[in-house]
Amino acid sequence: MTDEDINQIAHDTREEEEYPGAEAIVDYDQEEYEIDESPIIEVHQLVKEHRISPTVYVRAVDNVNLSIWQGEFVAITGPVESGKSSLIQLIGCLDRPTSGTIIIDGEDVTKLATNALPRVRSEKFGFIFQAHHLVPTLTVIENVMLPLRYRHVPPSEAERIAAEWLIKVGMENRMYHRPSELTGCEQQKAAVARALVNSPLIILGDEPTGDLTDEEATSLMELLRGLNYEYGQTYLIATKNPDIAAMCDRVLQIEKGRIISDTAFPEDYPQPPEIIPGSVATSNQEPGSDNQDEDDDNAPSS
Repeated sequence: MTDEDINQIAHDTREEEEYPGAEAIVDYDQEEYEIDESPIIEVHQLVKEHRISPTVYVRAVDNVNLSIWQGEFVAITGPVESGKSSLIQLIGCLDRPTSGTIIIDGEDVTKLATNALPRVRSEKFGFIFQAHHLVPTLTVIENVMLPLRYRHVPPSEAERIAAEWLIKVGMENRMYHRPSELTGCEQQKAAVARALVNSPLIILGDEPTGDLTDEEATSLMELLRGLNYEYGQTYLIATKNPDIAAMCDRVLQIEKGRIISDTAFPEDYPQPPEIIPGSVATSNQEPGSDNQDEDDDNAPSS
């Protein structure tokens, strides 16, 4: 592909109209949260157990119920080993649940045979991991072309599509470099282009900013937010970084394999009342009441 070809693709890419799915992005500032369509991701009573001895099991995912709609940009946050990566892997058909149901774009993937799951992953998902997993012996554009080649797209067409996505992520000047010649942020941008090249419905990120500096992480998240707005795909990002989670429209918090809060549906996860240190409640009196103050005033001095 010549420089003239790249310039023409860049011009055509910038002239494209906005993807209509961008209108489906949910605004959580609305007074009421209304859903007019079926979720693109549905999870019902999902459980994943790992056996650590013949008689001992650990639940990485514990009875999770979740619905996510087209165009949402969602974070799953929690401490290390809270279950967020396990949940991402189950939703992305990279692992099998112990029990429960996962429905992707209306299809119950838990009922599919194992050899049918690669089709679902190829058609429905794009993946971005903490490590970029670029093939070191291939150029950037050759790496981005790989998902298309697996689907038997002709080489010239695959190169054109890969070039378009690399331009969209700001990598038009690095297409023919090898991964070792890129910065960490550039490597992740190439991984983003590879995740998007098949135009999947859902992008799953497992700590995609984990190996980046704060500045690089913010830059990558701003890129993902812009792509989400322009093309309307659904993003589900697992992160332990609260600053990264704050850049998402919706935040799920997970601990010990259970979702304990959801900013879109807070009424589904009531929080325990805050206990003020030093206060003691009695059956007849609320802590901090005026009667309590009067009792303190009438107490004998030492």
